Amino acid sequence: MKPLVLFTTLALMTLAEMSFAGDAKPLVTAAVRASNENATLSADGVIEAIRHTVIAPQVSGAIVQLPVQAGDSVKAGQLLVRLDARAAQQEFTASKAQVDAARANLAVAEKDYERQKLLFEKNYISQATLDRAQAQFKSAAAQANAQIAQANAVQTQSGFYSITAPYNGIVAEMPSALGEMAMPGRSIMTVYDPSSLRAIFTVSQAKVAALKLGKDLTIEIPSMPPEQRFIASKNVTVLPLSDANTHTVQLRLELPTNVRGVQPGMFARIALSFNAASTNSNPSVLGDSRLYVPRTAVIRRAEMYAVYVVNAQGKAVLRQIKPGRIQDTEQEILSGVAKGELVAIDPLAASLSTAK
Repeated sequence: MKPLVLFTTLALMTLAEMSFAGDAKPLVTAAVRASNENATLSADGVIEAIRHTVIAPQVSGAIVQLPVQAGDSVKAGQLLVRLDARAAQQEFTASKAQVDAARANLAVAEKDYERQKLLFEKNYISQATLDRAQAQFKSAAAQANAQIAQANAVQTQSGFYSITAPYNGIVAEMPSALGEMAMPGRSIMTVYDPSSLRAIFTVSQAKVAALKLGKDLTIEIPSMPPEQRFIASKNVTVLPLSDANTHTVQLRLELPTNVRGVQPGMFARIALSFNAASTNSNPSVLGDSRLYVPRTAVIRRAEMYAVYVVNAQGKAVLRQIKPGRIQDTEQEILSGVAKGELVAIDPLAASLSTAK
């Protein structure tokens, strides 16, 4: 047991010496640096599908067939949902029978009109009798045309009970289930095209004119693996409309068609550079200076970032921050510190100083 006791004693002595060393040596600090050199505008956005379709019926009916589920890939023309069409089928059968009856009446009226014409040519009947036969023929023809048009409309409506995929895509949501009652305009499922995605960002309308918006912009998706995290956009579109409430303009960056693993709703980020000519002529475009601290001063625990800020009394205080882009040996800080504040370069030494 003596070796164990000795080891424990040495460990406690070592910790005490470290604490003493932390008390004896002042913390090495660096001031938060402010600069607008190589300034960029960081914007947060979201991925959305360019083709996103809500599948809803045009008629009401019970769902009798639902061959796809959420997450399934579908092909253009593939059956997505079938509604109960028995009543519509019976109505179509009745309309077809009425068409047959109208055509039969038309044939009789036509033959009667032809006979009346022959009799009139031989002066066996009057003009009034011929006119009456002609009117009956035209009436029968009009009724037949009306019945045919109605039957075609019923046949077209019967096609509304089967809904197919409008394009190759993926079923994103399915709020309905087999046996439920579908109503016109109420969503049964949503489908999107995974090959047509874009990233949506909003920037201040005062800064959008000074930004470099070329085709070489890179979109960052933090949730993707490191090798797929950065994606080059195909093109960028600036919507010619500003939001009256937020005074922002929307940017749409189209993603390549061969991108994999990206889904609508994912968080995205982009760093936009400013035109040198615009910033030189109007320095106020950049706004406040950007803040930087040494990279070694930043601590990361899971999704939290922090630094030790040394106050006027020389005490290190842990403060949460929001990090920006890394530039060489410095880390940009978007929020959490102010210009001129002192941060501890060695977070371990700062933590030991606070544990005394």
